[in-house]
Amino acid sequence: MTGPRLSTRLRFGAAALLVAVGAAASVAAAPDLPARMVTTWDAAGEPTGTLSKTAGMWLVPGLAAGLLGLFALLPRIDPLRENVAAFRVHYDRFVVVLTAFLVALHLSVLAVNLGYAVDVTTLAVAGGAALFYYLGTLLPHVEPNWFVGIRTPWTLSDDAVWDRTHALGGRLFKLSALIAVVGLFVGEYAVYFLVGPALATAAVTAAYSYVLYARRGDDGSDPDAAGRTAK
Repeated sequence: MTGPRLSTRLRFGAAALLVAVGAAASVAAAPDLPARMVTTWDAAGEPTGTLSKTAGMWLVPGLAAGLLGLFALLPRIDPLRENVAAFRVHYDRFVVVLTAFLVALHLSVLAVNLGYAVDVTTLAVAGGAALFYYLGTLLPHVEPNWFVGIRTPWTLSDDAVWDRTHALGGRLFKLSALIAVVGLFVGEYAVYFLVGPALATAAVTAAYSYVLYARRGDDGSDPDAAGRTAK
């Protein structure tokens, strides 16, 4: 077994362990959970929806397990799997971070339904900020592939556009994370400090990739390359 393969298995094993922790917590809490569990809150932190006990116990662990299986499969079926191998460490770590985020949310929901005073909205914003920051760390390392990254028609059609768009996306997601942290000190409606910047980042990077692609030279060259080289 090669070193990189072992490392990937260890990281996915850690993510699987997190899923198991979430599932075990559901089993342990089951006797004391209400028949209807509160599972959604509005931007002000007020409960807005419930699920049956069974659904509330297993929805997130099931989702996390499914995503883990999907993330394990994608590098194997990607026609550009050799490009994925180039950033596999960052990819694997993102899977662990995302799984930890989902399990933390699940544990907080269980705690609320057991009667503990947990601010799920604040925890979601803080966890989302951490997730965005790591996404900002991941994106500059992502090589062209069919499943991971900012995949617009223009990034998928030109490697230079891909690289520059992902460099910008990395910076913007880190900025989004910082804005979300500021939102934690605002109090009510902190979730907007998480969702708003994320939507803006998606829109800006998509538009940026189009502009870069449209500005290519007739031969497909990067019109700014000469200037950057001169500097």
